[in-house]
Amino acid sequence: MRKMHRILGLLAAIVTATALSAATIPNGTRISVRNTSSLNSGTAKVGQGWTGSLDQDLVVNGSTVAHKGDPVKGVVSIAVDSGRLKTPGKLGLRVTSVNGTPVHSTSYVVTGKSHMKSNAEKIGGGAAAGALIGALAGGGKGAAIGAGAGGAAGTGVAMYTGKQQAVIGSEALMAFTITSSGTASAQLKKR
Repeated sequence: MRKMHRILGLLAAIVTATALSAATIPNGTRISVRNTSSLNSGTAKVGQGWTGSLDQDLVVNGSTVAHKGDPVKGVVSIAVDSGRLKTPGKLGLRVTSVNGTPVHSTSYVVTGKSHMKSNAEKIGGGAAAGALIGALAGGGKGAAIGAGAGGAAGTGVAMYTGKQQAVIGSEALMAFTITSSGTASAQLKKR
């Protein structure tokens, strides 16, 4: 009798383990993920791995297939370094597995701040300061020369300080939608 109970217990454990490993996450399932480390469009590379954790239990058809805090892995799908005067940085991430289950997901994309306001303030401020100094030193003609020189100096400052990278900070909450389950591929298409 004891032998029969052991065999039944072993069979129940095998069936449960098989059912858990066969759990898939259906297309269209939305997940919330907390990033575990900071990512920056200036240093990230397409294909680079990243890790996070589920922000809430993942329930499929009434069964919990992954718990809050379970590991999530993914790859960087977009990494565009910021220009100095235009083109803010851009960073995109995709999920490749949830608690060891391979998946594909939509991308979570962030873009750095626009350069427009910052550049206008630096260049315009430089031109105004140059015009003021030129006017004090040489009148109307000095103001025109000073405005040009100040604008050029402001452009130099904007170029030196202008990078606007996209950043996804540590502990950032990101939303993804699962697009397919099964064997995930970390290969990315070249554009």
